[in-house]
Amino acid sequence: MAFEVEGKLHRVFQTESKSQSFQTREFVLEIPDGNYPQLIKFQAVQDRCRLLDDYSEGEMVKVSFDLRGREWNGKYLTNLNAWRIERAGEGGGNSNNGGGNTRNTPARSEENFPSDPFPNYNDAPPMETNDLPF
Repeated sequence: MAFEVEGKLHRVFQTESKSQSFQTREFVLEIPDGNYPQLIKFQAVQDRCRLLDDYSEGEMVKVSFDLRGREWNGKYLTNLNAWRIERAGEGGGNSNNGGGNTRNTPARSEENFPSDPFPNYNDAPPMETNDLPF
């Protein structure tokens, strides 16, 4: 399955060698979702680890990815495997790509990211507030 999403590049990790022949690189995308942006972790594998070299944390990017899942020792694992990363708003003509089909999603702009997502963090409720139902 191929998906696309746009967001702000929140964190980029170093490439990790899992074995002599396999390497991965993880990154986190901040995706607007109302008042509380979501931080979603993706991974790039093998030669696609280099896709992140041209981008800096804080940049708006569009990520094309596949949804992968498997079972291992009774646990279910899910990976979001990135295969293309491009700056948000680019038409895809000059992107780092891995090929494949994509699903069109509405463009999201930087306006969806509030400058301070928690503007009233000092206005905490009084400590004596008891809103428990029991």
